[in-house]
Amino acid sequence: MFIMNRLSIERRAQIIAMLTEGNSMRATARMAGCSFNTVSKLLLDVGAACTEYQDRTLRDLHCTEVQCDEIWSFVGSKAKNVPEDRKGEFGVGDVWCWVAIDAESKLVPSWLLGERKTGDCIAFLDDLRDRLRYRIQLSTDAHASYKGAVGLVFAGDVDWAQVIKEYKSTNVAPGRYSPPACTGMHVRAQLGNPDLTKTSTIYIERQNLTMRMNMRRFTRLTNAFSKKLESHAAAVALHFMHYNFGRPHTTLKNPYPRTPAMAAGFADHVWTPAEIAQLAD
Repeated sequence: MFIMNRLSIERRAQIIAMLTEGNSMRATARMAGCSFNTVSKLLLDVGAACTEYQDRTLRDLHCTEVQCDEIWSFVGSKAKNVPEDRKGEFGVGDVWCWVAIDAESKLVPSWLLGERKTGDCIAFLDDLRDRLRYRIQLSTDAHASYKGAVGLVFAGDVDWAQVIKEYKSTNVAPGRYSPPACTGMHVRAQLGNPDLTKTSTIYIERQNLTMRMNMRRFTRLTNAFSKKLESHAAAVALHFMHYNFGRPHTTLKNPYPRTPAMAAGFADHVWTPAEIAQLAD
């Protein structure tokens, strides 16, 4: 076993690489030959450093097309299983992650863990707006919270349209999960003068899949869910640090493989897991 203050940078990089490739914390501990507590403490330390670094660095964005969405997860237990004395307590039960993505560079400049309510939507969009240099075209789904939040936060200085999808429920056996089938889709201009041919949520929905594939705690029907909100937030911050800075995006190959941060001008090389680990030093 290895004690945290004796872990070499190579061992920390190894653990970070395992976590960012979708392994659970216990599986990572087994493969790395260290204790679960070592992995947990490293995640908390590096997650806090990743949060601070990205909050400070991802400013003055030049993007002009942004897509936003919310992705569901849970902490401790699903909402229906939350003990009576803890119902209504944030961080126990359902937790939503609001995410924004630049359609051109694929950079994720802003995210927020909260509830799926208008107040959280306002806080999320307010953080996004403060990171932008130019007026943007904003694409979202039809979630009701956006209607009250977008106009309030951007004060009309935005071109916003919604992607509205129609669904049909699927017949599945009790206790089984299957997503509803999409039967139709149309777009609707809401504010400003959005180009409806560019209105889409395809990139942010693909990012949702990336989150579920690369964070074990976001996998549907998982038993590796977050037990504490603090760990959940650290895992999300580490994921976006690796996604933005450490993994070349498949659509950013020309003139050479680039990460979203490189495409957006925030990095000049692909970060290694060791460089991410050193943020916590």
